[in-house]
Amino acid sequence: MFSFKRQTGNQAENLALAHLQENGLQLIEQNYLTKCGEIDIIMLDKSEQTLVFVEVRYRQNNQFGSATDTVDQHKQNKLIRTAQHYLQQYSKYQEFICRFDVVGVESDLKYPTINWIKNAFEA
Repeated sequence: MFSFKRQTGNQAENLALAHLQENGLQLIEQNYLTKCGEIDIIMLDKSEQTLVFVEVRYRQNNQFGSATDTVDQHKQNKLIRTAQHYLQQYSKYQEFICRFDVVGVESDLKYPTINWIKNAFEA
């Protein structure tokens, strides 16, 4: 059985995924895992022909900062390395423009606040 923390993370990812799909992005892959790290969601933004690597963060409250604030330089570097690995494995996306988005899910998961930062950082 999943741990409570993992269940909460899955719920936050599903909320983020639904939000991104409502805004026109198409799911390519979820939970891409390598030795380098994990990318929560990989999507296609057809309007820009862009491959989008999405990091989802959840915080019940923002007492110690927002959910999006937790994506520090170390995490960004891991995401970049993992995205490079993905592009090496799936050559059909190598010519696509790529961007890194961060989705912060905050508050109660029944009535969350979703903060989507497009192009949150660059590789």
